[in-house]
Amino acid sequence: MTAMQSIIELKDVHKGFGHQQVLRGLNLSLERDRVSVIIGGSGGGKSVLLKHIIGLFKPDKGEVMVEGQNIVPLTERQMTPVRREFGLLFQEGALFDSMTVAENVAFPLREHTKKNMREIMEIVEHKLTSVGLSGVGYKMPSELSGGMRKRVGLARALALDPKIVLFDEPTSGLDPVMAAAINELILSTQNDFNTTCVVISHDIAATMFIAHTIFMLYKGQIIAQGTPEEIKNSDDPVVRQFIRGEAKGPIKIA
Repeated sequence: MTAMQSIIELKDVHKGFGHQQVLRGLNLSLERDRVSVIIGGSGGGKSVLLKHIIGLFKPDKGEVMVEGQNIVPLTERQMTPVRREFGLLFQEGALFDSMTVAENVAFPLREHTKKNMREIMEIVEHKLTSVGLSGVGYKMPSELSGGMRKRVGLARALALDPKIVLFDEPTSGLDPVMAAAINELILSTQNDFNTTCVVISHDIAATMFIAHTIFMLYKGQIIAQGTPEEIKNSDDPVVRQFIRGEAKGPIKIA
């Protein structure tokens, strides 16, 4: 993969917490303008990996490259313009309960731009419309279903037109119909906004549907990567067990 194609690279990244080593010399290269899905077991370090990509965690050793720049030595102030290139959709949407839907989506625009209120509200309505929620800006998060809250979270994540959108378990806790709608939304987000989408997931069906490239995280390293078809046909016993959801195999149940 060439430097032009790669938008995010992690090189020999190590991260531990106390006596627990979570990432062990991890190497990862994510393509620009693609949907990359990182799969792996619960507690296996997927969220830790995501936090390294956005600079919330710094590795004990290694480099994290975003558009060719190593972000590891950057200060919090230096990270601010880097983070503006990212949108982040948390598992639960992470909306402010005391704000309306429109105020939630407007928040990053008010914090990071000098746009006037009319301009901001035009962008808010456009982003809500893009996720199928036109006209709900007046509602409070408590009035919304789980799926709607996630879509509001996505609208907020897209407010600043980021180059990269990170999704942390986007279908977690949703019924199959709403999960399918979120998956379609991820694909349309990548296509309509020309974004790079990085998805953390253990939902195999969703992964096979949305991914251009799948990466398998196991014991702190990427042990396999490939297209959905390549991962589905992998000879690696760890990958096979995880993809098939089998109790017996090299992955031990704690």
